[in-house]
Amino acid sequence: MKHLPLFFDLAGRKVAVVGEGAKADLRAKLAGSAGAQVLRLHGPVAVQELRGAVAVFVATEDEAADVAAHRQAKAAGVPVNVADRPALCDFIMPAIVDRDGVVVAISTGGASPTLATVLRGRVEAALPERLGTLARLATTFRAQVNALVADPASRRVFFRRLVEGPAAQLALAGDEAGARRVALGDLDAARRQLTPSGIAHIVGAGPGDPDLLTLRAAQLLQEADAILHDDLVPPAVLARARRDAEVVSVGKRKGRPSWAQADIDAELVRRVRAGQTVVRLKAGDPFVFGRGGEEVDALREAGLAYTVVPGITAALGCAASVGIPLTHRRHASAVTFVSGHGAKEGKQPAWASLVGEGHTLAIYMGASEASAVRDRLLAAGAAPSTPIAIVESGTRPDQRVSTGRLGDLARLAAAHSQSGAAGPSLIIVGDVAAYAAASPRSSLAKVS
Repeated sequence: MKHLPLFFDLAGRKVAVVGEGAKADLRAKLAGSAGAQVLRLHGPVAVQELRGAVAVFVATEDEAADVAAHRQAKAAGVPVNVADRPALCDFIMPAIVDRDGVVVAISTGGASPTLATVLRGRVEAALPERLGTLARLATTFRAQVNALVADPASRRVFFRRLVEGPAAQLALAGDEAGARRVALGDLDAARRQLTPSGIAHIVGAGPGDPDLLTLRAAQLLQEADAILHDDLVPPAVLARARRDAEVVSVGKRKGRPSWAQADIDAELVRRVRAGQTVVRLKAGDPFVFGRGGEEVDALREAGLAYTVVPGITAALGCAASVGIPLTHRRHASAVTFVSGHGAKEGKQPAWASLVGEGHTLAIYMGASEASAVRDRLLAAGAAPSTPIAIVESGTRPDQRVSTGRLGDLARLAAAHSQSGAAGPSLIIVGDVAAYAAASPRSSLAKVS
């Protein structure tokens, strides 16, 4: 190890920064963020100006001036760092990741600052933004745990769970009050030697392309003990799960045997009560035609911890994948998500308010009810010539798209349903649907 990494308390202490410009400004900002009293110096530097400082940063960007300032810092007996001149440095500046008090420093010993920067980017992507909140939570409970849990091994188990378990997940999701409640429950369980409850994460899997998972969703798939997934979640997304996680299909598909929603709710509650970390994985976004709200209600009524992780919903993913702007300054100033399931009967959207100039409709679960959807829209006043697009298996390798006019919707939808194992389809209605013709993906049918 060429350099020993140290974290130096600068609060209220004098740090001198010699020079002006971007590099000097950056060093002054970093020292100030650590609470130092920053002394900015320009031009020739006297030894007496540097005495009493705990560190000197030199960044004049002039070799002679850098050497002179370095000489004065050494005469004052103060450790010095000279930007971009490793031979003149008593200490070096690492690449820093700061998560609200949780700090990671990365150094290559001056061999490659570019490599350190690249590594910093990777570390930043891996560390949650609210990591400092979790550190403060652990600090809050340290004294209580030491007082109430006598066995050192049990204390270690508690703190490991605190920083990795349900309380941590709530803290990282921004629910500090919920995190404290769960931590108190875990502390009581540790004191009484009981099994603490787990946590459920209601997670959006996106439209199907695993690369469109959010970073948070991908992290939780690696942490889950069990994954309860929709039938529409493809194998490529499930492959991102932890290898030893229990994966259970609780899919609901029209015309097929499936789990009742009440049974899914009960299974979630049962597993969380047993101490599991459960990911309830839903295609698209859990709160857009995904019944995520019902599952949250069940968990809340049971007094169990949960988080909700949004996903890219089908309308956004499919539209982007085929080149359709759902809103467009010249064509559409509004977009509405509508369920086409049950278009023949049951509670209906206000179709009359959804048709007209400048309005885009994204119709979920409408392909099997295409005739009824078409008839409802035509009866509401939509023109038969209104452009439409049907996107099947949007964002996935087997994606297919049909474009045409509203009057032909039933015929175009039939072509998809007759294709064998048809994937999930989204219908887009409005002038912007015509943009799908320029999509780079393959097209099943195009009707002008």
